[in-house]
Amino acid sequence: MRGGYNGFSYADLAERFAIRKASIHHHFPSKVDLVVAVVERGRTVIQGQIAALEAGSPVAMDQLLMYTDYWKRCIKDQTAPFCLAAVLAAELPSLPSEVALAVRGHFTDLARWLERVLSLGVKQGTMQLEASPALEAEAFMAAVYGAMLAARAFDDPGRFDTIVESSIQRIRA
Repeated sequence: MRGGYNGFSYADLAERFAIRKASIHHHFPSKVDLVVAVVERGRTVIQGQIAALEAGSPVAMDQLLMYTDYWKRCIKDQTAPFCLAAVLAAELPSLPSEVALAVRGHFTDLARWLERVLSLGVKQGTMQLEASPALEAEAFMAAVYGAMLAARAFDDPGRFDTIVESSIQRIRA
């Protein structure tokens, strides 16, 4: 999604995927239903990815680096240069309440996971925090999403790396 909630129609989807609009309406009677389903599916996928990160390494810093490396690759190769929830969050004041709730859920999930990772990192001695893990998690999340925005605004994937690396160095013990 490049244009946000108001940047597409069922006609656009029908054309892009070579299906009839009626087929989309059959499964998703309204645009709200469609977008909520997409965001919720994304949340489920992300929960699986987080579980894989946690299974991939018990070391908190490794998990954090795997998370940021995922976005680094997506931005560099343009497979997912921007998080769908971030695109929608920019439109939050104008979104239907059901969509806004799903978008907020995404960010709540991510902040909680980051809080757990940062807390674990402190316990493992690989991270040091200046504020509470909850506040530092939100600050780190804001840095990652701000880095996505900067990479897009300047058409420079390297900006993502620079900004995120600075945030990682700030918390590295």
